[in-house]
Amino acid sequence: MPEQQQWTITATEQPPEWFIQAVKQYTPASSGLYAAQLLWQRGIKDRQQLTAFINYKVYQPASPFEFGQEMHLAIARLQQAYNTKEKIAIWGDFDADGITATSVLWDGLGQFYAQNTQLVYYIPNRLKESHGLNNQGIDNLAKEGCKLIVTCDTGSTNVEEIIYAKQLGIDVIVTDHHTLPAERPPVAAIINPRYFPKEHQLFNLSGVAVAYKLVEALYQTLPNVAKYPLEDLLDLVAVGLIADLVQLSGDCRYLAQMGIQRLQEDFKQPAAARRRPGVGRLLELCQKSGDRPTDISFGLGPRINAVSRIQGDASFCVELLTSRDVKRCNELAEVTELANARRKSLQKDVQAQVAQKLTQLDLSTTSVIVLEDAQWPAGVLGLVAGQIAQETGRPTILLSTEGAGEQGAGGREQGAGGEITSLSSSERAERPANANSTQHSALVLARGSARSVNSVDLYQLVKEQAHLLHRFGGHPFAAGLSLLVENIPLFTAAINQQLRQSLGSTTLTPTVQADLTVTVADLGKELFLELKLLEPCGMGNPVPKLLIQNCWFENSWHRNQQDWQGKKVQYIKAEFDIRDDSSRSAFPGLWWGHYKDELPIGRCDCIAELDYNTFKKRYEIRLIAVRSSANSALNAPLSLTPFILDLRNQEHSATQHGLNAPLPLTGLIIEDCPTNWDDLRMWLRRCLAISRSTSGLENQQQLAIAWSKPKHQPPNQIWLTLVGIAKYLSRTNQLVTRGQLLEKIGISNQTLLVGIKALKYLGFTVQRQDRSLQFTWNPNDSVENLADEAVARFLAAVREEQFQQQYFAEVPLSTIVAIASYDSK
Repeated sequence: MPEQQQWTITATEQPPEWFIQAVKQYTPASSGLYAAQLLWQRGIKDRQQLTAFINYKVYQPASPFEFGQEMHLAIARLQQAYNTKEKIAIWGDFDADGITATSVLWDGLGQFYAQNTQLVYYIPNRLKESHGLNNQGIDNLAKEGCKLIVTCDTGSTNVEEIIYAKQLGIDVIVTDHHTLPAERPPVAAIINPRYFPKEHQLFNLSGVAVAYKLVEALYQTLPNVAKYPLEDLLDLVAVGLIADLVQLSGDCRYLAQMGIQRLQEDFKQPAAARRRPGVGRLLELCQKSGDRPTDISFGLGPRINAVSRIQGDASFCVELLTSRDVKRCNELAEVTELANARRKSLQKDVQAQVAQKLTQLDLSTTSVIVLEDAQWPAGVLGLVAGQIAQETGRPTILLSTEGAGEQGAGGREQGAGGEITSLSSSERAERPANANSTQHSALVLARGSARSVNSVDLYQLVKEQAHLLHRFGGHPFAAGLSLLVENIPLFTAAINQQLRQSLGSTTLTPTVQADLTVTVADLGKELFLELKLLEPCGMGNPVPKLLIQNCWFENSWHRNQQDWQGKKVQYIKAEFDIRDDSSRSAFPGLWWGHYKDELPIGRCDCIAELDYNTFKKRYEIRLIAVRSSANSALNAPLSLTPFILDLRNQEHSATQHGLNAPLPLTGLIIEDCPTNWDDLRMWLRRCLAISRSTSGLENQQQLAIAWSKPKHQPPNQIWLTLVGIAKYLSRTNQLVTRGQLLEKIGISNQTLLVGIKALKYLGFTVQRQDRSLQFTWNPNDSVENLADEAVARFLAAVREEQFQQQYFAEVPLSTIVAIASYDSK
């Protein structure tokens, strides 16, 4: 069975006050603290970055001609085809990025070349072919009279196939975003953002975005030809970008933001008036509205991917995405929905069978999970392998011999396409030197998919066993492979031994990471809108994961999901209400793929994402992980939720009569608002030390945080007060203690030291006498500039201290508990 997950929370760095105030401008209904913290953590640390990140209208996208000479070569070749009426073929791919890339070229190039006569497209069959160019397909295009192939989302390393096409008189323009070839292939042009440095704003473009840049360059070169605006393609670009899980930064984020806007605008139109009735119908079938990135990642993307997984041939998806025939689009959308329903059912069945096989493995001695079955459909193995890898924390390889007897020498590995990436047919593919078609034609091949976790480089791991494989291709997190069935035991033993040796004493453990600690009372519209500033989320900017501690579930139930025709599909979803001590109201949530009986009884901790359900028109959480509080790795040795008593901002102070909240019978009370976590940690450790030195949990000391929201004077007024006191003490020759000064001025000891340094530049001398301070004043105009700088430093210190006090007056108790939990271990 899967091991206990390790939970971690992202290390937090408190953003400065100016940054929080800048973020708050975009979240008028909330404090902006959570969004500011996340943005700061994720590298958004100046106003220009923040503005461009949130508001795509001020972002400056890169010109398509940033690709330099290669883009000029591509446009020149397309112009030649335009002038001489040559026939062009778009060569696409069968995953969501490839399908949308093909659709973008079909619609975009279709403004310049007559569709179906001068312009055609070809998408390989997932179950019969691999990613990328192949000679048979090139032969067919040559027979149709094609003189130019434009690839999308594939082709960079198809050197042999490109040479073959050239021999047949066909030029190739490659648009792709995958691994670069060792040398430039003999193409008319190759447009691939991997040639840029990683910091370039175009570096992370997916296949569909590269295709869009090519069309954009053609629009600029031939500005008076196209009938429809270039922006009409952006909704397809957004679908491909988000479904392909690329890093949404730079132009990727800009294009996704623009595309989601177009997608939402089109969906609001009546079905007959939509530019993309097929996309609209798909959204209706999955009960989405197109205004959220999750509508793509959980709705459109999986449905487009499902077609090739189940049927192999996904060519009709281009028609679904681009046709304006409402009736035809509705028919194709229903075929797509049926394929997705079938995919869900198959995935659930295979997952259950894999889980059963896992019970027979000793995970303590297993580094790489390798399982095979003759009945598993190859189309869903990558999805299931990814789930198992996440649950177990181990790279997972699932193999199928389904249809192996027909595969023979022509069988090719499925590759690692789907939701993660896509591969060319020859892209990093390997074959043993002594292997040939004749040797394998009568033997049984297993084929399957592999997924990795925990930064294990899966591609290198599999490549080391190339001598045991028929074919393979992939990247560090995903791979596809085929091998002789008789080689599976040897392959399994060798790859496990190899990973064990490379890991040494490191233990593979499934991990779940939370970004923020919140309570149930925090959940809802205000927090949702605040976190929505980060959308669209993706690689490098993941959906915020929320840790909710000491909570429990009520009103839980589950059901089998139904397809749009009302037929049962074996795919489970548990629904529930979540509660904790922060609120009298419950909050709704769901847990995909799980039964209600899997929810723990009693108090627990959970990690979830906050979402808005457009179908039910409600805010809800989507459960990611859950465990009983007693088993939580985030819990402190002492239960800190009742240990820390929140009496902040009460009408009276904690030491006065009339307090509404109960005082701790034994413990410590903090009435002074802290200015940093170290102040709070000091009190916490003192209280823990007392508890552990007495009788432990039964008579646990409580720490009451009883400060009130401070009423601050302006920093300039505090400075004038300090100067006035210093002058008075100098004139009267009186002594003063540091404590008296702190109480009178209302600042911390550290800030007072900065103020005393500033006083020295004004001519004050401060001497210590026993435990008191003596001030004398001898004005000195010669250091006036230095005095101005010193005063500015003091004012800045006061502003920072006031901001920190404001933060500690409002920070949720759950955050204090979470940070205290780590320090108490």
